[in-house]
Amino acid sequence: MRVLLVEDDPLLGSGVQAGLEQAGVTADWAQDGEEAEAALGTTSYDAVVLDLGLPKMDGLSLLRWLRSRRNPVPVLVLTARSAVGDRVAGLDSGADDYLAKPFDLAELQARLRALLRRSKGVAAPVVRHGRVALDPATRTVTLDGERVDLLPREVATLEALLLNAGRVLSRAQLEDTLYGWGGEVESNAIEVYVHRLRRKLHPELIRTVRGVGYLVPKEPA
Repeated sequence: MRVLLVEDDPLLGSGVQAGLEQAGVTADWAQDGEEAEAALGTTSYDAVVLDLGLPKMDGLSLLRWLRSRRNPVPVLVLTARSAVGDRVAGLDSGADDYLAKPFDLAELQARLRALLRRSKGVAAPVVRHGRVALDPATRTVTLDGERVDLLPREVATLEALLLNAGRVLSRAQLEDTLYGWGGEVESNAIEVYVHRLRRKLHPELIRTVRGVGYLVPKEPA
């Protein structure tokens, strides 16, 4: 999962970014509304964590701009404005969820996982595909009920493919999910992760669509 964190408080922003990344989330951090607008105009995100009291462009204006562009990315408003009227204004402007400060980082992580599930049409908290199961909360993967040890970016690659089962993801799309701003991407990193996943799980799980990308086939209904 790749998230845009929009927060102008340096201490809070750095703490939330670190906490998200420890949970396996790639988190880009914008510290004002204009920087966030530029990021959202050029990068696809799985979710946005948005403070309302921002310099240069306030959070509600940014949210309305985002929805005016028909961008459906899930938005979790994270703010000290906890009055009912503020929550209603945020939700009516296009927010999908609302978390008041102060907050628990574990709850923020859980709410983001729930937003991602809903946006992908997944009801269960554990993502299953045939013999493979992935628990996004614990970042654990099992094959036939037995735990398989995977590196964090192998888990992230698998998660992206499973949540988009039936859809081909290009190498660039997978790189965008795994690496944030300033992340150093090796030229064959995605190929290496896919190779390891096939070896550790099973060879037919991930298919290569030549010249396009990678695909986990959708399971029959």
